[in-house]
Amino acid sequence: MTVKYKNRYRIASARRPGWDYSLDGVYFITICTAQRLCLFGSIQDAQITLSAIGQIVQHEWEKSFAIRSELFCDSFVIMPNHIHAILRIDNVDATVDATVDATVVETHGRASLRINGIAVRLPKSISSFVAGFKSAATKQINELRRMPGASVWQARFHDHVIRNNDEYVRINKYIIDNPTNWVNDCFCIEKLDGDTD
Repeated sequence: MTVKYKNRYRIASARRPGWDYSLDGVYFITICTAQRLCLFGSIQDAQITLSAIGQIVQHEWEKSFAIRSELFCDSFVIMPNHIHAILRIDNVDATVDATVDATVVETHGRASLRINGIAVRLPKSISSFVAGFKSAATKQINELRRMPGASVWQARFHDHVIRNNDEYVRINKYIIDNPTNWVNDCFCIEKLDGDTD
């Protein structure tokens, strides 16, 4: 579905309507490479073998959680062209300003709220984390590739608010099994048309 935003047609947001992505919760996210290029490595014997770019991604991923006290990674897998993860926000000391009137709108995937008419990215939110992680990884990846300004990631990312334990268990199993199921994965572009094996 497309909608007009500032007189331009835009794809409707995949974010959960009315949900504040800086709230405590458990989130399943998927972040893909631009054009789903297999930059991060390859699957061999149901295991990912990371490329030099994949090693940068893993380092920046792990570093992201070391510097964020409210964010935890319960499960993740780096695949050749995407990352799946279960993230948990636990704002132990968080306070909420009830005077702020925010309306959820679609933006570029980094900012998803408007406060006093200005699009903002809430600190300590899933979008803030993803934007920071992508930025740090992109800088190093493009230095390695000697391709300043080149796209590494799709502009958006997929998210799902995990609502119960059954969902959590199912999604966690999906993440763990992802390398084993790579050839049947919707993100797998390694099999060319006409391959029969």
